[in-house]
Amino acid sequence: MLSFEVCNAARLRRDPRYDGRFFTGVKTTGIYCRPVCPAKQPLTRNVDYYPTAAAAEAAGFRPCLRCRPETAPFCPAWNGTRSTVARAVRLINDGALDEDSVVALAERLGISSRHLARLFEQHVGASPQQLAKTLRVQRAKRLLNSSDHSMTEIAFHAGFGSLRRFNAAFVELYGRPPSSLRTRQARSTHS
Repeated sequence: MLSFEVCNAARLRRDPRYDGRFFTGVKTTGIYCRPVCPAKQPLTRNVDYYPTAAAAEAAGFRPCLRCRPETAPFCPAWNGTRSTVARAVRLINDGALDEDSVVALAERLGISSRHLARLFEQHVGASPQQLAKTLRVQRAKRLLNSSDHSMTEIAFHAGFGSLRRFNAAFVELYGRPPSSLRTRQARSTHS
């Protein structure tokens, strides 16, 4: 993880070279942003920095609706520094935790679930479950914005086990149901 000073300077400059390398959690709003976010800059004393979107969400922050940090590229520093973590991330991205447990994922990697949790905390800043949830929400958000599928179809295509979990994840993360986040373009195909 970059130092607080480096992150803060990049945020204040809105430096695009740092996009996806860290995320800014704004304590006063409970929202996290990309360093390039066009929103008014918060005071330095009101921010914390996180290495990944999943880490910011694990700390209780919701994604900004302006800069959409959940779609930013992940930090290359953690993706590949440990082959085990990189492989776990690929497996999670492919849906390994959509129907299986962290214990089963750890067994596939040849390590204990406790060791996997430690590696994720060290390199990702969030648990495997939190990363899986973030990736599911990202997939669902892309489908909401680019398809005319029903909410049920989107939930299952994104890897949610039920419509209830899909709705709960969006309410928890965005404070609103998924249907309210569907773009006008996608809505117009329903008319």
